[in-house]
Amino acid sequence: MSNFWIILFHTYISKLKTKSFIITTAITIALIIALANLTSIINVFDKDENKKVAVLDQSGELFAPLEKITTSSNKELALELYDGSEEEGKKLVKDGEYEGLLVLTYNTEKLPDAHYYSMNIADSSVSTDVIANIQIIKSNLAAAQLNLTSEQLEKLNEPVSFQSTALEENAKTAEELDQARGLVYVLLFLIYFAVIMYANMIAMEVATEKSSRVMEILISSVSPIKHMFAKILGVGLLSLTQLVLLLGIGYYFMTNNKDLSSMEGFLGFGDVPISTIFYAAVFFILGYFLYATLAAFLGSLVSRIEDMQQMITPMTLLVVAGFMIAMFGLGAPDNKFVAVTSYIPFFTPMLMFMRVGMLNLPLWEPILGIIILIASIIILAVFGARVYKGGVLMYGKSNSYKDIKKALQLTKKN
Repeated sequence: MSNFWIILFHTYISKLKTKSFIITTAITIALIIALANLTSIINVFDKDENKKVAVLDQSGELFAPLEKITTSSNKELALELYDGSEEEGKKLVKDGEYEGLLVLTYNTEKLPDAHYYSMNIADSSVSTDVIANIQIIKSNLAAAQLNLTSEQLEKLNEPVSFQSTALEENAKTAEELDQARGLVYVLLFLIYFAVIMYANMIAMEVATEKSSRVMEILISSVSPIKHMFAKILGVGLLSLTQLVLLLGIGYYFMTNNKDLSSMEGFLGFGDVPISTIFYAAVFFILGYFLYATLAAFLGSLVSRIEDMQQMITPMTLLVVAGFMIAMFGLGAPDNKFVAVTSYIPFFTPMLMFMRVGMLNLPLWEPILGIIILIASIIILAVFGARVYKGGVLMYGKSNSYKDIKKALQLTKKN
């Protein structure tokens, strides 16, 4: 058993000290900090940006009410009355004097028409605000033409009263469902990226050792299944170290940033059910072991590192497919297709977790999903160990799944 722990901790320590791991972790931390402070960063760049819009009011009546509404709704946008020609106004926009030129006119029904000129229409923030404010003026003018009072206009624009009530016993309310959706969304991304990143790392680790020809020595001193699971657990500890570090930093900056603190309740972090945390941990761990075991024996079939990506591409596509179905399921968690596919082992970690987080499932459903995953891991581990034992002794060009048969034949001979 000592050889198992030697390989496990050697894998963990050696990968922990690699430049690639340190650089990747540092870059990810920097991205998390940048995203958490994105609003502040954008404001720094926009601090000196010209947000003045020239308004050519050909109606002679629309500028004053538009300026009043804009001043109260957006203090960063300044409207300036312009009395020159339209062509001269366009030239001033090109010269950078103004953010844009807004031309206001009346149509045949004496309602406002507007034409906005800017250097490009990729940034729609200014035009969106202007359109919304002009719409308010148009509504007021149309109401005046129809002799509607302010109370009648307010009643007309009042949103419809709509309530949604679930009749199922113990069903989640709309607020609880929105909160659960946010939390599940975050954790699904965590499972998706973790499985892809760390499963690929295991396959690369096995392929690297094999290409260095040290695998023959290792297999002669340690059983294949011990070696395979030492690698899986070693990378698993590495992934846990990195995830705890990244999640801790991410949570700290989110809770200490005023712009993001309001999202805490939406994402579900304010009142996380214990059952959701439990299922998130269980399905994350089982999903990791399922794909890590698959990646280990696929990596054992590759003699050259450059062939590894081709070999594990189908596995990556399985993860992507499960993630895409889960994204669809966030809007329809009780869909029959989602329910059926949640029992397919390679999709279960994401889909069953998504369903148990969004719905009040009977206890037997997530338990059945867990049993399916454990059984699949055991079957894959037994089969993978046999392939692993023969695969690590195979050299030469290996980029076909027919090599699994060759690996099994080598296992029988040894």
